[in-house]
Amino acid sequence: MGFVISVNGRSHEVDLPGGVPLLWVLRDELGLVGTKYGCGVGACGACTVHVGGEAVRSCQMPLEEVAGPVTTIEGLGTPGTPAAIQRAWVEHQVAQCGYCQPGQIMQAAALLGENPAPSDAEIDAAMRGNLCRCGTYERIRAAIHAAARMMREG
Repeated sequence: MGFVISVNGRSHEVDLPGGVPLLWVLRDELGLVGTKYGCGVGACGACTVHVGGEAVRSCQMPLEEVAGPVTTIEGLGTPGTPAAIQRAWVEHQVAQCGYCQPGQIMQAAALLGENPAPSDAEIDAAMRGNLCRCGTYERIRAAIHAAARMMREG
């Protein structure tokens, strides 16, 4: 069975069963390996991508349920110009091991898309399902605040 999905602004036809998780379509079929496999049950957030502008766990989203364009970490920002959240991540040196960071960034980008000036409590609530084994939560929060300022200032 074939499916056509839009990923990072490009249309892709994939010939896979509808039950295949979006994560494996992205990584194995399309070669977009920025989205990480973490737990496989949607509990860690490492596989977070946007579908139709909403943050979803790609390990739990069957291909047949993808309704809307998909954006991965590779599609955030434009070539040569990182998104504000990516610039803030670097500025605040968030990453340590880096494994969870694509999912963290995608979840943060979705939050800022809905709430351009989140409080600490709103950031903590939105990011609660994204786990960081290195414990960079304070830097994550600081980077989200910095990105929000960058976005407001243009």
